[in-house]
Amino acid sequence: MLHQEYSLENFAFKHSSPQNREDKNEVKIYKAPDIYKRTLSPNTTTASVLGIKFNVGVAIAADVGGYYGKLARYKQLERIYKVNDSTIMCTSGDYADFQHIKDTVEQRIISENILEDGFTLKASSLYTWMTRLMYGRRSKFDPLWNNVVVAGFDEGAGFLGVVDLRGLAYEDNCVATGLGSHIALPALRNAIASSSGSFDKDMAHTVLSKCMELLFYRDTCSLPKFQIATVTDKGVEISPIIEVSGNWDVAAMVHGFE
Repeated sequence: MLHQEYSLENFAFKHSSPQNREDKNEVKIYKAPDIYKRTLSPNTTTASVLGIKFNVGVAIAADVGGYYGKLARYKQLERIYKVNDSTIMCTSGDYADFQHIKDTVEQRIISENILEDGFTLKASSLYTWMTRLMYGRRSKFDPLWNNVVVAGFDEGAGFLGVVDLRGLAYEDNCVATGLGSHIALPALRNAIASSSGSFDKDMAHTVLSKCMELLFYRDTCSLPKFQIATVTDKGVEISPIIEVSGNWDVAAMVHGFE
């Protein structure tokens, strides 16, 4: 099988020799030279990602904002990425690095599909691979400035894990990145602990919506618009954009900070 190289100069596809390749099934996507630069400081950033397991799957939530510092510059950045019918991922941090991670994962999916062996990338496999990818970039002193949330449905059970920009990772029943790990994570854990019966999909969506509203109130970098993605044995479902109405009546009772 031959590699394909796309040249921006003559808009032609060129085939490279299969010699000196480590993996004959690996697909390489070549782009214009110097298209990537080292990320010395994130430019367009994204806010918190929340995730929680329920009785028959996993749900994650993220807003659709892109920020220049504290400026809400972009208001339609949908960053929940469907990897396949059983796996999704989402990141917080630099949006350009998220696009690079997404391109890298897509290359891997193409390589897996070429094999035609009937296997697809599992959430746990993607999670493990992301730890290597993030640690590898960190070791080159050129980290990807993201925290990656991987969710999926593997072998009859939900999977939920987080990988940070250094390759540090953990799995849990509920996870959060950014300021959400300080504000929303206790509320997610409390929702699971205080549920009297089985913690179902509707309960998961309710607590995620409340936590996204809480982040809108407390986090200066969080839009009142978000999406919720759900993974079960039936596949992946990503909701349309949900808008927080907001209630600022409590502001009238705040005194002494003028």
